[in-house]
Amino acid sequence: MTLTDNKITEIFYLTDDFCQKFEHSVKKYLLGNKPKRKPTMSCSEVITIMVIFHTGGFRNMKHFYIHFVQKYMVHLFPHTVSYNRFVELMQAATLPMSIFLKTCCMGEGTGISFIDSTPIRVCKNKRIKRNRVFKGIAQLGKSTMGYFFGFKLHIVINDKGELLNFVITQGNVDDREPLKNKNFVNALKGKLYADKGYISKELANLLFIDGLHLITNIRNNMKNVLMEMKDKIMLRKRSVIETVNDELKNMCQVEHSRHRSFANFITNLISGLIAYSFFPKKPAIKYQTIETDQIALF
Repeated sequence: MTLTDNKITEIFYLTDDFCQKFEHSVKKYLLGNKPKRKPTMSCSEVITIMVIFHTGGFRNMKHFYIHFVQKYMVHLFPHTVSYNRFVELMQAATLPMSIFLKTCCMGEGTGISFIDSTPIRVCKNKRIKRNRVFKGIAQLGKSTMGYFFGFKLHIVINDKGELLNFVITQGNVDDREPLKNKNFVNALKGKLYADKGYISKELANLLFIDGLHLITNIRNNMKNVLMEMKDKIMLRKRSVIETVNDELKNMCQVEHSRHRSFANFITNLISGLIAYSFFPKKPAIKYQTIETDQIALF
């Protein structure tokens, strides 16, 4: 997806408005001496460039910044800095970027939501023992595609394909663990559709008390359970979240093996999620509700 100047200006306006409010709110809590001068590039400019990178199909941040931003986007970013300095500003923008994602880029609950986790590999399996950047941080996990070394990205979307919440865990964490955290499910309501990896009677009862109905398919060795036809249909439509995961990895590039620090990894992942929220067209489910005066007999 190629962004026009008007769209880039819109993204910058939203991020700049947020950054001004963020700086004003945290100003009185800062410790130490204040910097004598402001950075050449503002925090909103850094975030905007990161979002553009993740929406343009680029694969190398350094090449994008030096050969595209500093050459063809001078009219939008006239005061650019060196790439090494930009990396420092990028890491400094991690906190406001995370809050911006949580407060300004999430969708609204519609009563229908889907949850899934996807592995975020930080290196290839043959290089696990030689990896030093994520030593002691990333963990070995297993997915349907086999073993991997890295983290898990747990996301919840609504039927419109909008992100409702997300959490990043180590690769060996069970998929059901984030659902046990009330802060993760506070924004969810209605029905939550998941795959067989989320089967847990205890978890389903815990969520049901809070007004959230967890619906999953059953395993082959389990007894059959009664389920409404609309729930069966929605479980078949659960592939929509797989499409979202695919777009996050292949279009927003939240996963690659070229990270040089954990801070860069987090910044890259969060900016990729922000970029997805600005996609004009997201994977969605189309359905219509029909109200009739017919009486159903059982």
